[in-house]
Amino acid sequence: MAKRRTSIRVRLPPYDRPRNAWRVRLHEAILQAVEARGVVYATDDRLEVRLRLYLPASSLASNDVDNRLKDVLDALQGRAGGPKKIRGLRAIIPNDRQIFRVCVEKSLPPRQSHGLGHLYVGRLRAGA
Repeated sequence: MAKRRTSIRVRLPPYDRPRNAWRVRLHEAILQAVEARGVVYATDDRLEVRLRLYLPASSLASNDVDNRLKDVLDALQGRAGGPKKIRGLRAIIPNDRQIFRVCVEKSLPPRQSHGLGHLYVGRLRAGA
């Protein structure tokens, strides 16, 4: 039997307001990667998330990494505003309680990045 795929790497759209609209764009980019690789996350998967955000100098200091991380985690859960019980989008991961490790970094964008950030979601490695 083939091993179930549980990791994705995604180029993220640059952050822009309003944040709920950005969550929708995040969700679209992540969903494309999930569907292209055939990834399915189960409710008992323990996951890790690595996030690299590229922000212009004018907003680098004013964007808190915890707020941008929350946007990404909500997009993964299919949430883009509104009541918490209502998911307006398809859930990619069942619940962010499954995330056991997170690494978040923000920096100025390298020229070749075109302002697109990076997201990795995968199963937490054994021994972690």
